[in-house]
Amino acid sequence: MSLRITELTDLDPDRTASSRRLAWLASGPAGIPVGSAFLRLFTSPGQDHLAELELAVHPAERRHGTGSQLLAAAVATARAEGRRHVTAQAEADSPGDLFLSALGFRKVQTMIFTRLALARVDIAALREIIRQPRPGYRLESWDGTVPDELAETFTASRRAMDDMPTDDADYPTVTWDVDRVRAVAQAVGKRGDLLHTVAAVRVADGVIVGFTELVVPGGRTGDGQHYGTGVLPEHRGLGLGRWMKAEAIRQAIEYHPRLEGLLTDTAASNRPMRAINDEFGYAPTHTTLRYQLDL
Repeated sequence: MSLRITELTDLDPDRTASSRRLAWLASGPAGIPVGSAFLRLFTSPGQDHLAELELAVHPAERRHGTGSQLLAAAVATARAEGRRHVTAQAEADSPGDLFLSALGFRKVQTMIFTRLALARVDIAALREIIRQPRPGYRLESWDGTVPDELAETFTASRRAMDDMPTDDADYPTVTWDVDRVRAVAQAVGKRGDLLHTVAAVRVADGVIVGFTELVVPGGRTGDGQHYGTGVLPEHRGLGLGRWMKAEAIRQAIEYHPRLEGLLTDTAASNRPMRAINDEFGYAPTHTTLRYQLDL
């Protein structure tokens, strides 16, 4: 089949100061689209050696070289842009999984996706976990942008994610400041969703030492999405992650009674967080593999 690969001007709704996105369209002899590729180029310091690929080919048009030609165009651009790695994701045992492994990508991380059915949650057990004393700490929560009086220490607590398990993946380094923290919450709000945060606070000085974030969809129905949970290294081993997550689940159920479930994804190697999710009843839905091409 004769293919035409066209580079597009991508009007990226998610474009930020930290990245830009390029796009290609594959079309057949009659001009009918049969596949596409998107390449996100990270531009912030610590990230500007990375590119992230999304590639899709119509099932009926696979095994005719479409994916390979789209990949070649994206990889050539990544090289020209001075990138050292191109990353991509595919569901385990999917055509994308087989495609990436056959064309030189190596598997660098396994992510397990799970869902908590809120109707099955034992509220009494949650409240018991929340009531258990954590001497020297208290819980704080808010919707949307972090309150001004907590902004500095909440921003500082983001380093709790710096040592999350990444296995062999080259993840972008993210530098947080108060403006970036606020911008994330504002972006979630602009699309109609709600960012809800529960934080662990050290009583002695009011410093935030851990947090868990949940995005509630705009209609306050369906499934919410966990964004991240982290505890600063010097405060780990005290059960703060479990404590915060129990409170976040309780608040999701009580504040948003039409929510049906909570979704999360966790690195297979992150055993402590997987143990917490298992305890609360999160059930696996699928597994995704992160691949990386070294240029």
